[in-house]
Amino acid sequence: MPQISQKGLDMPASPIRKLVPYAEKAFAAGKRVFHLNIGQPDIATPDSALEAIKIFDGHVLEYSHSAGFESYRRKLADAYLKNDIHVTHEDIIITTGGSEALIFGFLATCNPGDEIIIPEPFYANYNAFAVTAGLKVVPVTATIDNGFALPPIEEIEKKITDKTKAIVICNPGNPTGYLYKKEELEKLSKIVKKHDLFLFADEVYREFCYDGAVPFSVMNLEGLEQNVIMIDSVSKRYSMCGARIGALVSKNKDVVSAVLKFGQARLSPPTIDQIAAEAALNTPQSYFDDVVNEYVERRNTLVEGLNSIPGVFCPKPSGAFYCVAKFPVDSAEKFCQWLLEEFDYEGDTVMMAPCNGFYSTPGAGEQEARLAYVLEKSSLERSLECLREALTQYPGRTN
Repeated sequence: MPQISQKGLDMPASPIRKLVPYAEKAFAAGKRVFHLNIGQPDIATPDSALEAIKIFDGHVLEYSHSAGFESYRRKLADAYLKNDIHVTHEDIIITTGGSEALIFGFLATCNPGDEIIIPEPFYANYNAFAVTAGLKVVPVTATIDNGFALPPIEEIEKKITDKTKAIVICNPGNPTGYLYKKEELEKLSKIVKKHDLFLFADEVYREFCYDGAVPFSVMNLEGLEQNVIMIDSVSKRYSMCGARIGALVSKNKDVVSAVLKFGQARLSPPTIDQIAAEAALNTPQSYFDDVVNEYVERRNTLVEGLNSIPGVFCPKPSGAFYCVAKFPVDSAEKFCQWLLEEFDYEGDTVMMAPCNGFYSTPGAGEQEARLAYVLEKSSLERSLECLREALTQYPGRTN
């Protein structure tokens, strides 16, 4: 019997989705499952994007340019300028989601066997993207005790070898919601420049910052114009996860040129989704103001509720719409599965994403789970009731 590839064997399953079969069985058994495991917002997609799809009157769904429609890239550059990010449309490659942007970026800048340093916990699919590109992830562990702040620069620099090609960050962070301060990024920029590395920054949650926090883009780090590669996406910004449109942004012309060749190999990003994404750029600021206010209320409800449960600790995130909580359990993965397989509270249960899959270090994050506050407040309150009751029944509780 033919064997699948080593890369196929090495590709990790998504910790966000691998419990889906258990959730489906719970649903089939009549349970109501509150899905806090995945960043699928229930926020309405902007009318401008939906209307652009409805009024599309083309007779042929044509390929776009491999870099994406120029009209979209120009409008996107104008939108970045409003965030004090100074780029032109020629610095932008439109991709099939932010995921493709990061994969293309890895393929364009790294050779198989190269190393990339990532503060953990990190978005679990970074592991998968690294496997796709043949790279080795070298983690530097952040701690829940200080809210997952950037690990000490000295610890990051210790990980640099002659195989290191890039450092990857997400800001604000998934799964932690931590927002790196300008001072942290400036410290990071010094070692990036010193060792002549690339710095990838996933900034897809830029619009979701709370309590007066202001995001600082890596595109504005002085002297790193040739090192920085920004990853972007419409998925979360406009609640358009099904529109697989992302972007890779860099002032390094060699990087953009190489990425374009990978873009040409896959022909082009989706046409209709680009039309919707371009129209979404007309979304008024009031939309984001309302969304941020809604997420602040949800965050406060969930985080304060979690911290009120005996034995649970959850730092308060400053951005995105995720939090990581530490539970008094033997294994968060076992606990998450048990919630779906064996538990319900008056017919309800909760689905979370165990955090061990967001770490690259074996054994890290075993008691932690990521929760996405993407459901309305009443659903979050009911989820908290379920978790509070579950922890009184779970046989693997540790204290």
